[in-house]
Amino acid sequence: MIAITLLTGRVAPLPGSDKLSGIAKHPVDQPLTLGREGFEGDEQADLRVHGGVEKAVHHYPFDHYAAWRTDLGELPLLDGPGAFGENLSTTGLTEDGVAAGDIFRLGSALLQVSQGRQPCWKLTQRFAVPDMARRVQDTGRTGWYYRVLEAGKVAPGDRIELIDRIAPEWSLRRLWHALYVDRMNLEELRGIATLDVLAEGWRKYAIRRLENGKIEDWTKRLEGGA
Repeated sequence: MIAITLLTGRVAPLPGSDKLSGIAKHPVDQPLTLGREGFEGDEQADLRVHGGVEKAVHHYPFDHYAAWRTDLGELPLLDGPGAFGENLSTTGLTEDGVAAGDIFRLGSALLQVSQGRQPCWKLTQRFAVPDMARRVQDTGRTGWYYRVLEAGKVAPGDRIELIDRIAPEWSLRRLWHALYVDRMNLEELRGIATLDVLAEGWRKYAIRRLENGKIEDWTKRLEGGA
């Protein structure tokens, strides 16, 4: 079992912009109710692409912060968890060892890994690093999302415990490699297309590539679009 830092955030303008986001998360000091669409008091500005039942909780490994400090320098944002919009921060869990469908107990809630995190331009705006979203995508240091199988209470310092593995062979690292690196590996795409514990949005990428032989253009999402 691994102790968590629990974080939430309210919608506010992004630095140097009038565009709103809930990406700035801060540690909380009291137990929170976790429902099907996330923690009480946590907000997202654009519900078309953030939040919802398949992105109810965002987990980002604090393990990655040292690598980001090496890449970017000693940015104040990297002094503590919350820089990447995460609700849960831990050390000891990364994309290499976490798989789609993994089920975790946290407090009295039950969570299931639904998909990896897809970085967007708001990370670039938050960090004031011109290609930050693309860096996150290209490195695979993305974090991941949970769906909530059972609502409950979660407190700061609670321990997250893996209790079941549905598809352990489909690590988040493997999924990232198939979707972002070896992008037309037909065997991998067929596997993803039928991986029913994976969020439908991610399975659709694989299905579309298999059907039309084309790879999505994510430029708008990464560089300043909707």
